[in-house]
Amino acid sequence: MTVRQLGRSGIQVSAIGFGAWAIGGPFTSGGKPAGWGEVDDDESIAAVRRALELGITFFDTADVYGTGHSERVLGRALAGRRDEVVIATKFGNVFDAGTRTVTGRDLSPGYVRRACQASLERLGTDRIDLYQLHIGDAPLEQVDDLVATLEGLVDDGLIRAYGWSTDDPERAAAFAKGPHCAAVQHELSVLRDAPAMVAVCETHELASVNRGPLAMGLLSGKYGPESRLPMNDVRGDSPAWMTLFRDGRPAPEFLAMMEAVRDILTSGGRTLAQGALGWLLGRSERTVPIPGIRTVGQAEENAGALRHGALSAAELAQIGELLQRPA
Repeated sequence: MTVRQLGRSGIQVSAIGFGAWAIGGPFTSGGKPAGWGEVDDDESIAAVRRALELGITFFDTADVYGTGHSERVLGRALAGRRDEVVIATKFGNVFDAGTRTVTGRDLSPGYVRRACQASLERLGTDRIDLYQLHIGDAPLEQVDDLVATLEGLVDDGLIRAYGWSTDDPERAAAFAKGPHCAAVQHELSVLRDAPAMVAVCETHELASVNRGPLAMGLLSGKYGPESRLPMNDVRGDSPAWMTLFRDGRPAPEFLAMMEAVRDILTSGGRTLAQGALGWLLGRSERTVPIPGIRTVGQAEENAGALRHGALSAAELAQIGELLQRPA
């Protein structure tokens, strides 16, 4: 249960990864915060290294996180350990690192190649293991050109495999025709199931890389009805897509769902977060959750889910009944 295949690539990764969005620090998109507040780079580096010590070998970032800062910090943290890890990053957003602002998007072949080279430099590596399209609603008519560009990067040895970060099953299936397509990154948690996306991954032999596996922090157990996130946090000035939080507060319906399944998730000595990750490990053999980590304590707690392993089929069925999901 501690190792999984990254789709049909043959690349092995730890069954739980390290999401590096938060270690990028503040940046803005569309005039709203897109990061998770201020960060301590030394603590971030310590968290990455502690995760690796505890068996987490899959690290997922994006060029836009902190407008390059997450990649740089991750590169520093993994210096000298590159051959022990699998690094995933993303492309498609254009940004100004000086103002830490997202300025647009660009999926042209020339830009994708430039973005790849820039990520390689920031990460301090000669190859990216999984290179992911970060524009979830990119037009389907651009798929062929994108696949051709990414296959060219594979041929050049700059990337080993690629995928799409999208919540649309049709787009995910369209990308799967690429010979070196290995994964789809999509939202999935015990509070937000995505059966159609999981089905695409199983049908096309792709890894299901799960963003939001702890429901943007709700499943950490730290937040209740009276919690209010600061305005420099992406959850604080909640954008339209942020359904788990509204106006900086946890959405009551998701808090109620969490309470309904809390006892099952925390059975067997698990913390709430470990149970939530265990649900994902039991959801499919293709799932690889990537909880956000920015402290040593979070690295230790999330890595602990590897020891506990997946929830049982009976526990998954009981959760499905409590949340009134189809069998």
